[in-house]
Amino acid sequence: MFYKTRQTVLFLQTLLFLGLVLMSASCVVDRLGGAFQYDPETINQGLSAEAQKLIQDAFVGIDPDNLRDFHTHVLGLGTKNTGAYVNPKMRRWWSLRSYARFQVYASASGVQNLDNADEEYMQRLVRLIRAIPNHGKYHLLAFDQFHTLDGTPDPTQTTFYIPNDYIFRLAETYPNLFIPTISVHPYRSDALEELERWAKRGAKYVKWLPNAMGIDPSHEKTHAFYDMMRKYDMVLLSHTGEEQAVDAEEHQHYGNPLRLRTPLERGVKVIMAHCASRGTDIDLDDPQKKEVRSFDLAIRLMEESAYEEQLFCEISVLIQFNRFDPYLSELLKRQDLHSRLINGSDYPLPAVNVIIHLGKLVNAGLITPQQETRLKEIYQYNPLLFDFVVKRTVRLPGTSVQFPASVFMKPDSLP
Repeated sequence: MFYKTRQTVLFLQTLLFLGLVLMSASCVVDRLGGAFQYDPETINQGLSAEAQKLIQDAFVGIDPDNLRDFHTHVLGLGTKNTGAYVNPKMRRWWSLRSYARFQVYASASGVQNLDNADEEYMQRLVRLIRAIPNHGKYHLLAFDQFHTLDGTPDPTQTTFYIPNDYIFRLAETYPNLFIPTISVHPYRSDALEELERWAKRGAKYVKWLPNAMGIDPSHEKTHAFYDMMRKYDMVLLSHTGEEQAVDAEEHQHYGNPLRLRTPLERGVKVIMAHCASRGTDIDLDDPQKKEVRSFDLAIRLMEESAYEEQLFCEISVLIQFNRFDPYLSELLKRQDLHSRLINGSDYPLPAVNVIIHLGKLVNAGLITPQQETRLKEIYQYNPLLFDFVVKRTVRLPGTSVQFPASVFMKPDSLP
């Protein structure tokens, strides 16, 4: 009896503690996620002259007609019939890690009313882009469900789902802002039909996150898919390296850059998202199968002459405190590869306060303390613009080497 009573008391104490935590959670979440001080439309009135000059310098050499962000996420709960989906565990407080992640992303995205989440997310994104001078266009990413090898969709392993038709509707609504990037899982029984359907509607880019979607890019089931992509001159944007933003623990090895040799050998153009700037992978070229940095495997592929016209590295998230060291400096050094680097923001991640630590960039010699102060000003108005300006501002320590303007514009060899 005493044991049961004590157990009940402990249970009630735990509930009370969690209740207190949740009551104060909004303040904490905003400090980790959004909590931006100013409206993006007021940026010209509020910035110092030095911060405005930093923005002007960032656009030097940029052709606004070709300015591109290749990695912009759409998130939603399916409100207003968008068809979007978030795994229910992300909204259950007892799944603490997933719940906390969901709350931070919602805050960073400017979502306040979950009953109107999809519309609020897009309203915020549109406002951020329109407040950027000569903003160019942003590739909106669809995101297919997790599928098992036999082609069965598995909602329990799907972190979120963004339908292709929703992405196309958004691109058609805002044609001067967005370019649609579809997502089709190659294991689907209707994968080829779905891919061709969207290709005929003009889709040129396909997004995969193999670690989270359960896709082995080297599996034989992908071959016909790649052949169809090549037929329509489509480009594969595939996550490389370790994945931390969504659940992917069981399939982290699918992010190995060397697995992308399969689409490359079948003539598909490939963009390696994040340049594999996190984690380690098995060196599949090594008979001893040693584990090395995923980044080194990505660079090895970039150095292979056979892929010079096909393979690109995308630099999203490389300014995050848990990503930049040492990869940002290493890519700045590789001026021979700069013509094949492309930019992406991975929005809403640039709006997640907790992963932005400009002081670490100062300590590494990538920006100056004065630039840090001005960049913080920009961040409080527009984290999307901030992401672009930081990448245009960073310099290889002790030199004047920076990412050239071409990194932020569409390469001629991509559609």
